Amino acid sequence: MFTGIIEEIGEITRVQQYGDAARITVRGPLATQGAQHGDSISVSGVCLTVVALERDEFTADVMRETLEMSTLDKAGIGTHVNLERAARLGDRLGGHLVQGHVDGTAVVLSTTDGSAWRVVRLSLTPELAPLVARKGSIAIDGTSLTVSAVGGGALEGYWFEVSLIPETLAATTLGQRVPGDLVNLETDIVARQVERMLEFRAFDEGARWPDDTGTSVAHAIGFQPDEGARA
Repeated sequence: MFTGIIEEIGEITRVQQYGDAARITVRGPLATQGAQHGDSISVSGVCLTVVALERDEFTADVMRETLEMSTLDKAGIGTHVNLERAARLGDRLGGHLVQGHVDGTAVVLSTTDGSAWRVVRLSLTPELAPLVARKGSIAIDGTSLTVSAVGGGALEGYWFEVSLIPETLAATTLGQRVPGDLVNLETDIVARQVERMLEFRAFDEGARWPDDTGTSVAHAIGFQPDEGARA
């Protein structure tokens, strides 16, 4: 479990492909301090298990499911990543509860700079749109953020916005993101649990059994917009 407060920006130094899986090595002097074999480290929001340590680098295996759901399938040598060690009981929860279980990716649609902040608009799939609420929590590349706006619709696509302060821009990879970039998303764990309960309620009421695509959630909570609907 993580808090979404990034400890440092690391760099991928090695990528080895093994069929439908991969093994990556990441340089992170702070993340490796006190780390041991079997520890969990969040790599741009993806919880990975340390399988090897050498000086200021750690190595982790990435399975097919993770590659398909995250940006790690496009990562290469030199890619910068957000790093956070797993939280310990008794630590302050500066962000929100982040599992490191990425729900999918989003595209950066636009960035707008203010006097002391940056507003970033990102895409949302129809499956994830019901789980993202204004003033709710979301993890982007492992960074705990508050949703500042939501909008869009079935025709133009759903979107949400976050507002980034200078510290977040400097201390995470989000300051490097430009329109067209992909980022990892993890929605709030509470929203996902409510989603699942509603799926079973729909089943109890005679609806079809929910599948693993998430599309049945829209039916369960009435989120099935027509062409003119808005989020």
